Amino acid sequence: MNLIRNVAGTAFVVAEFRAEENLKENPLYRDSIVHVFLDKESKRAADRIFASFPPVKTNVWLRTRYLDDRLDAQLRSGFRQVVLLGAGLDTRAQRKAMQGVAYFEIDDGATLAFKKARLQKNGIEPGVAFIPGDYVADDFAALLQRNGFGFSLPTHFIWEGNTMYLNASAVARVIDRIAQNLRRFSISFDYLAQEVITNETGDPKITAVVERFAAMGAPWTYGMRDVESLAANIGARVADRFTIAELHRLYWADKTPDSRMFDYYSICTLEAG
Repeated sequence: MNLIRNVAGTAFVVAEFRAEENLKENPLYRDSIVHVFLDKESKRAADRIFASFPPVKTNVWLRTRYLDDRLDAQLRSGFRQVVLLGAGLDTRAQRKAMQGVAYFEIDDGATLAFKKARLQKNGIEPGVAFIPGDYVADDFAALLQRNGFGFSLPTHFIWEGNTMYLNASAVARVIDRIAQNLRRFSISFDYLAQEVITNETGDPKITAVVERFAAMGAPWTYGMRDVESLAANIGARVADRFTIAELHRLYWADKTPDSRMFDYYSICTLEAG
């Protein structure tokens, strides 16, 4: 594995954190696939991030559970295509495979090639159309079309761990392109509050983790102030929205959130059509 750096490298850190939940007696979710991507180097990278800000691991666990639950709900309601933007080392195409449901992943070619090779080496059918590309800079509707995507079908998008590395215009452009090309869709994504980006939380621990990601070559550059306006601009509605603190209380009612960061990190789903 190459040195884990920059935004693509964060996928390995997230995968390490995600894998740890499997070790618990009563985990929030099960991911029996993720371990095939990991090694000593990914463990060291994850340990460095964890040492600077331990709650970041809890954040990954809770957002994984939310996105799993939301995907399950969309599939039950008749969505038959799932697109993962900036997919990284996501395993939902394998864990949530369902007859008649097509999965598509867009990410840089090196990440997808690594992922495909590791899955096949371990005898795991990918069950997904891997699409190398930059979903922000490229025409991702064209990328999808060339890979068998059906624009008339209800589609759920998962956009995990991406928005904080972009800017306001890029985020708006991605959302707008989806709305322009599909009549019925939903999209689940996570985002930081603007105060994290501008270092206005007053919490030195939050500042420390921001600096750690920047030192890794993956600086956080965007925070969102008003997700309702973003949805309204494309004729969508906010189906639900939670801070990580709220998810903490929902999934772990017997535990008290132990970081102010959880109040500054949100996750939501928009729906249209």
